[in-house]
Amino acid sequence: MTTATIDGLSTRYRVVGSGPSLLMFSPGGFDATLDKWSTLGVYAKTRMLEHLSAKYSCITFDRRESGESAGRVETITWAQYVAQGKGLLDHLGIAQAHLMGGCMGCAPVLAFGVAHPAMTRSMVLYWPVGGAKYRINSHKRLAEHLAYAEEHGLAAVVALAREHGKSFGADPRGGPWAPVLRRDREFAEAYASMEIDRYTAIVTGLGRSLFDRDTAPGAEPEDLLGLDIPALVVPGHDASHATSAARYLEECLPRAEYWDVPVDGQTEDTVPARLLAFLDRH
Repeated sequence: MTTATIDGLSTRYRVVGSGPSLLMFSPGGFDATLDKWSTLGVYAKTRMLEHLSAKYSCITFDRRESGESAGRVETITWAQYVAQGKGLLDHLGIAQAHLMGGCMGCAPVLAFGVAHPAMTRSMVLYWPVGGAKYRINSHKRLAEHLAYAEEHGLAAVVALAREHGKSFGADPRGGPWAPVLRRDREFAEAYASMEIDRYTAIVTGLGRSLFDRDTAPGAEPEDLLGLDIPALVVPGHDASHATSAARYLEECLPRAEYWDVPVDGQTEDTVPARLLAFLDRH
């Protein structure tokens, strides 16, 4: 486990295994830490990281504002998440890699492929977020956070984040920067002193930049239709990972392989073998 400074922000990362490089954008929404590949839901059940690292150099990292990575109060876009991933590859001296995203991590993988196609050997899109319910719930969480901040002040947001230690998904009142508020006193002091109107504008813009559609977010369909990158799409089936979002990516990505398997069929016996078969061909 180590860190790299990318775009002025510290990024915690870990490289596991050996072989061709596989850059992995973590699942977990605004709590996208590298450990989620081993501890969260389907990723823990299938032990995919353990199997993938037997043949690939798996590069996992805490997304900015998550875990022990640093953050910055600004209107975050998918391009900024891409910059973190590319900066990590540059730091490691890697010119080309396979990309894998889980959950909300699929969106920056798509954006990365559009921005840096020559660096992208293939894309694995596991349970891409999306769907009408996902967009609605995402905006609802941001609205709940802003309502709390505007009523109680940003100092109260800091106190709440430190008090309960919950993620944005578990308690939206703490906001997207809750992990950094808990860990970085200097950041928390600057955050608490911000003008609330400016802060409200930033968070409102973040909602528009990240949760702007009822399909899978991350890149425009016209850009996806022009990608010549092999992609494996594995569907989820719930309010945050609508199957329609996965089907949309199948439609938009010319070289997509859609693994039409129900969630209960995604097990340790089936998933690692399917992922490795795809990666090994590209």
